Amino acid sequence: MELLINKEYVLNTAKKILEFNSPTGFCFEIMDYIKDIVESFGYEFETTNKGCGVITVKGKKDDKVVGLSAHVDTLGAMVRSITSEGNLRFTSLGGPILPTLDGEYCKIRTRSGKTYTGTFLSESSAAHVFDDSSTRKRDEKNMVVRIDELVYSKEDVEKLDICSGDFIFIDTKTTITESGFIKSRFIDDKGSVSALIGLLEAMSRQKIVPSYTTKIIISTYEEVGHGASYIPQDITEMIAVDMGCIGDDLGCTEEMVSICAKDSGGPYDFNMTTDLINLAKDNNIGYAVDIYPRYGSDVGTALRGGNNIRGALIGPGVNASHGMERTHYSAIENTMKLLYLYLTK
Repeated sequence: MELLINKEYVLNTAKKILEFNSPTGFCFEIMDYIKDIVESFGYEFETTNKGCGVITVKGKKDDKVVGLSAHVDTLGAMVRSITSEGNLRFTSLGGPILPTLDGEYCKIRTRSGKTYTGTFLSESSAAHVFDDSSTRKRDEKNMVVRIDELVYSKEDVEKLDICSGDFIFIDTKTTITESGFIKSRFIDDKGSVSALIGLLEAMSRQKIVPSYTTKIIISTYEEVGHGASYIPQDITEMIAVDMGCIGDDLGCTEEMVSICAKDSGGPYDFNMTTDLINLAKDNNIGYAVDIYPRYGSDVGTALRGGNNIRGALIGPGVNASHGMERTHYSAIENTMKLLYLYLTK
């Protein structure tokens, strides 16, 4: 049976998910949203103690259980301290490219639920004042968050209920162009989450049953290295669905699904990777096979956690990772098609 993808649904879902604030460690709101969507399709959704989601799709057979994973947590920042002038020093969550944050709008969310707007800035932010305004290093030591409130001291900021450990949400600037490009921060890995939700929508609508019971893990804390360290013990093989890399000597483009043969954790399972390559090749799916030397995935985390699984990695090609990212709808669609073929082979 051909998978009939609802393009408009996939793009609308991607936009909504990308606009959610879900830096690593603050994913409960978006997980509730995903749970409601998945249960509306008729699938089971469980939440682990750590806050990850596990979606169960019953298959024709239970000889093995196939796992898929994508992470909904993103890069971000937290308040580290308050300066005497009333600005915020911050600590990064994950590895954002800090120079891309210079001038970026953000929101500060207090523990009591109050929200304030602000801007990431260099401490030499004014060209008319500082000789090094264009050359000063953009890093945590030389940047602050300027709050959009009348504050002139640390005490003024504390009266707003802002304190160390509060989350800072970075403006995603999500835009979908008429030509099919998705421009946003944090397409890594919400592009893949959107692909999985789009796949579930199509399978539910068409009443498609996978060959084997499938469990989809929506992980949190992937950006800090322990996203899928726990997985259901009946999973025997697992595909991490995460962004494909673009640049240098890599073959992937923003229109392709990337199949990663090896990342910083070593090679992925030979047979699974070969099956994915052959499925893409035989079904005219735009794909590339690449090596990612500076990359890790939920499969690597699961393996290091001692899980007895085979693993592979695929995902939509994403330009400018950890900065102002971009992909094309074609990459999301190609990812969905390849996953569908693998689950129904």
